[in-house]
Amino acid sequence: MLLVVGLGNPGSDYAGTRHNIGFMAADVLVRRHGFSSWRSKFQGDLAEGSIGGDKVVVLKPNTYMNLSGQSVAAVAKFLKIPVADIVVIHDDLDLAPGRLRVKRGGGSGGSGGHNGLKSIDAHLGRDYRRVRLGIGHPGDRNVVSDYVLHDFAKADRIWLEAMLDAVADAFPLLVAGDEPAFMSRVAMLTAPPRRPSAPGSGKD
Repeated sequence: MLLVVGLGNPGSDYAGTRHNIGFMAADVLVRRHGFSSWRSKFQGDLAEGSIGGDKVVVLKPNTYMNLSGQSVAAVAKFLKIPVADIVVIHDDLDLAPGRLRVKRGGGSGGSGGHNGLKSIDAHLGRDYRRVRLGIGHPGDRNVVSDYVLHDFAKADRIWLEAMLDAVADAFPLLVAGDEPAFMSRVAMLTAPPRRPSAPGSGKD
């Protein structure tokens, strides 16, 4: 059994913010793979289903970001899910918008300053997989908090929706444990279309 955690903040005020891209990914994943309806439990919203024959539980903690570990730990303990079988989907300032990376575990400072990850680390340690969804950096660390808690711009919707769809499409590869194939599949699905070569250029 796999526990997939989408990080974000509960409530309509935060629904469209950059910090909530983990919630957005969880919603698309649940819809794409025909999971159960969301139900409130363990200080979060849970949906259950299967991907590639494996049972998967998706969680959106409702504790606010800096307390996410409380909900994640409660679900993991009740369902007896090892930390190594937890996947956390979250926003990442260090990746360009639309880019994705998967990381397993990490040393000290592995949270990259992300309060949701810090909370999970404190409750469960760091031996879980992280799906890092790039949102870009505002360029000034003093405005990071304001940046992540503001809604995505309308222009962002094109790459955002493409990436969320690609993550859901490629997720069976991640469930199977093939992180490189998962990343490659997402990259392929989100790559801009190739421009046709000019006549006589000699390029196919």
